[in-house]
Amino acid sequence: MKKIITIVLIILSVNVFAQNKAKSLLNEVSEKVKSYENIALDFKYILENTSENIKQETKGDVVMQGDKYRLNILGVTRLFDGKTLYNISTEDEEVTISTENNEENDAITPSKMLSFYEEGYTYSYDIEQNINGRKIQYVKLTPIDSNSEIKTILLGVDAQTKHIYNLIQVGKNGTKTTLVVNSFKTNAPLSKTLFTFDSNKYKDYYINKLD
Repeated sequence: MKKIITIVLIILSVNVFAQNKAKSLLNEVSEKVKSYENIALDFKYILENTSENIKQETKGDVVMQGDKYRLNILGVTRLFDGKTLYNISTEDEEVTISTENNEENDAITPSKMLSFYEEGYTYSYDIEQNINGRKIQYVKLTPIDSNSEIKTILLGVDAQTKHIYNLIQVGKNGTKTTLVVNSFKTNAPLSKTLFTFDSNKYKDYYINKLD
């Protein structure tokens, strides 16, 4: 009986140690991100669902400053000025204007992309990989909310820079989304109007106000 108790205590100690290591690493990532005035990313985005025979791959880029962001993906520009979200489609010549819904906790928006893990998840150390000479340490995140549509998230962190390298999200419906950061730039000089919607540029567009 004493041996069993000892084994259980050892296992619990190992689990606690692994959780503390994961938490410590994520804290380092968070502190690094918050130290930057702005961040610009070029990334690859992959959506897969084997049962539905779906695989889509695209590239995008985003500039973030605080809660503000300007995201370009799939021919659409998503512009958030801190209060209002503008979806600008050049192909459809349409601008959709709405208030960003922060209640959608499962949605990893650009403004939360590098900090979403700070609340709502339990975490543990996962595998370590060498990718093109870079040591990538993965942390496994599991939503605390049992009703979450997310099953797990693997967050890959560059052990040297403490920057997020990739994110692999698996949904309960079998959908897997992967985001790989191709370039990570910080504190670049930005135009004062980068996060400002200029209605004069879209006079011929259909303006769709949702609220």
